[in-house]
Amino acid sequence: MANLDKYREYHRLDDDEEDSMPAGEDDMLVHVPEGLKDSWHHITNLDNFFTRIYHFHQKNGFSCMMLSEFFELVQFLFVVIFTTFLFTCVDYDVLFANTFVNHTHFGSIERNKVTLPDAILPQDQCYQRIQKNGWIIFQLVMAAIFWLYRLVKVICNMLNYWEIRTFYIKALKIPTVELCNFTWQEVQQRLISIQREHQMCVHKKELTELDIYHRILRFKNYMVAMVNKSLLPIRFHLPGWGEVVFLSQGLKYNFELILFWGPGSLFQNKWNLHPKYKRAGNRLELAQHLSRTICLIGLANLLLSPLILIWQILYAFFSYAEIIKREPGSLGARRWSLFGRLYLRHFNELEHELQMRLNRGYKPASKYMNSFISPLLTVVAKNIAFFSGSVLAVLITLAVYDEDVLTVQHILTAITILGIVVTISRSFIPDEHMVWNPEQLLQCVLAHIHYMPDHWKGNANASETRNELAELFQYKAVFILEELLSPVITPLILIFCLRHKSLEIIDFFRNFSVEVVGVGDICSFAQLDVRKHGNPQWFSEGQTEASIYQQAENGKTELSLMHFAITNPQWQPPQESSIFIGHLKEKVQQDATNAPSAQLILSETPLAASLLSNASSAAPDDLLSSVLVHPILTASGLPSRDRHFVQPTSTATVAASILASFSTSQIPSRTQSHAAYSNRCPENVAYRSERTILEDSVSSSDTRFQNASHSALLSEYTNTEMSLHAIYMHEKHQQQSQLPRAVGMWQCPSALREHHVQPGASFSADQPPESLSGPSQLPLGGWAESEEEQEQSTRKPPVPRQREA
Repeated sequence: MANLDKYREYHRLDDDEEDSMPAGEDDMLVHVPEGLKDSWHHITNLDNFFTRIYHFHQKNGFSCMMLSEFFELVQFLFVVIFTTFLFTCVDYDVLFANTFVNHTHFGSIERNKVTLPDAILPQDQCYQRIQKNGWIIFQLVMAAIFWLYRLVKVICNMLNYWEIRTFYIKALKIPTVELCNFTWQEVQQRLISIQREHQMCVHKKELTELDIYHRILRFKNYMVAMVNKSLLPIRFHLPGWGEVVFLSQGLKYNFELILFWGPGSLFQNKWNLHPKYKRAGNRLELAQHLSRTICLIGLANLLLSPLILIWQILYAFFSYAEIIKREPGSLGARRWSLFGRLYLRHFNELEHELQMRLNRGYKPASKYMNSFISPLLTVVAKNIAFFSGSVLAVLITLAVYDEDVLTVQHILTAITILGIVVTISRSFIPDEHMVWNPEQLLQCVLAHIHYMPDHWKGNANASETRNELAELFQYKAVFILEELLSPVITPLILIFCLRHKSLEIIDFFRNFSVEVVGVGDICSFAQLDVRKHGNPQWFSEGQTEASIYQQAENGKTELSLMHFAITNPQWQPPQESSIFIGHLKEKVQQDATNAPSAQLILSETPLAASLLSNASSAAPDDLLSSVLVHPILTASGLPSRDRHFVQPTSTATVAASILASFSTSQIPSRTQSHAAYSNRCPENVAYRSERTILEDSVSSSDTRFQNASHSALLSEYTNTEMSLHAIYMHEKHQQQSQLPRAVGMWQCPSALREHHVQPGASFSADQPPESLSGPSQLPLGGWAESEEEQEQSTRKPPVPRQREA
């Protein structure tokens, strides 16, 4: 039972695992300069403080933030008042000419036409209509209460962010007008320097980049981990449709309310779990309590659902009606779903970092989704477009010939509807110049989103793969429909689905929470500890002690570690993380020895030629394209420019060759423009060489790069380096994967409560509570993995994403 307690109990992270205050310095006196100690010494809630600092930077300062919140209040008032006016103060019989209006006393024939003031009721009559309708009065009262609540919140935010503004000016020495010229990493380095001088956190002598991320993303990391373990969101089967996943803004808000900051939540404050959730002894009672809390919140959602539904409909109508009329095809555009944003998010990835990465993946993902064509639907769409377009052309011609045609009843309605039908029909007609390359397009998508289930490899042309990506990359029309249905579906999910997972949620927070000195309770996955949560098939073999239950799915620990290290080059990783990064570097160097040189790869690639010329294309994008296109050229057997045949290579080998030549020493330092705050530690450089491909490519177009923004250029190369790592790690993982091919993408996870050990059971402290040999002991969630041949990466190499004009 000792081993059981060691595994099941929440534990405090040892001091040697995290940079903390040295022993004997707990009561150390800290000298704080006058003028700063009253405001920013020993800040009680550093989570809120760092989060506000981040939002202040991302939302461009105090004026922009307050103006945005002011207009949100005005928008709410406008929607409520304007909707009430439309329902109570407009005479629609007059407006639609169902009732005759007599204007003979004006002595003008033209005055007999109905005008807009004729359709508006007098003020007294409007008030009488409102007073007679109890439902409208109730809605107005509820809207007034909510608006006052929002007003109080805006006032509090104004006071809080004024303090943040003062902190930026006085402590960080960043004037408001210069805020847009500073990257977040530069602001973060100044925060770390301020901590050493003024002790914002008294529990630690120094803060690290990881500490700041942990406080800003404490709850977000838990959400990402629960999605990674398939604990959230809820999946259910619809007859005739199949398995669907539903996650709306309202449902996500309720998840966070129940788990993190609402009444009866698992956290007693912003940084600590309730002590009772850290012990396994009363897990059943805690699960029952959580189940009751979820049920009560679900019932509250059910009672408020009519009001929320009305607001959702009105807001959607005012937001999208004009856009749909002007651009009906906008509903066919796609967006990354809320589930997709959580599934694709790295641990410790800030919102702007995620958004930048998904924005880069938008075009290749759209091209991939649009490459699937239904021949039958194409034939039907062509004929519908022909018939509708013919009638529309006649109506428009008649209207141009004689404008009186527009006075015919419903003629404008017919023209509008026919225009929408033609636009929608044409969206189903493919481009006649499109080339069918799903494997290459999917590889381009992977380069930016960094995560892809194993069984997508080699099955990019399958409709199942497209449907699974559609859950991450949904139509905007589907998003709007989900938000409209959310007030009805959310209470049902909470009452009938989520509360039955209470025990799994309790076990998850106990098993995957650690206390870090100076930070508080965080998700253990956010520590990026390969030893505790690594996967042997993702370069962690021999370095991880994690059981299948403890492993993060899809290599999220390893990919998140690389992403954080590349994004924060001055971060000093713990020993285990440093060993993993060094091991990965050795693998890259070994593969690079058997690959063509980076210079040859670029010289043999058509897209790479533009990198070495004075063209206006961006160097990082072309560098990534070179990696994707080179295996195709070598596999084709075409001779190189010097008339010699090049040995066929894989994408992983080409990526390794570029990474081995990739040197951040040739790129300006992230903090070069603010050197006073950049000498804390040397950059965490993974790959260096005497003469790199970046040096060669940049030297030929110095003028172009000197005129480019320093921060933007550095960000582009950082993202390109991470994309290369993602491609390399996925390709090598595919070669190592020996798991049988899964039937579908969404593997049903074993319930967390199944890992509870029966009395008398024994096991190793680092193993899950029960044997994993049975069919019920599958990995907890994640993508199902598939068996692939090692030659798969060379059999269907990808092509680069075509650059848009």
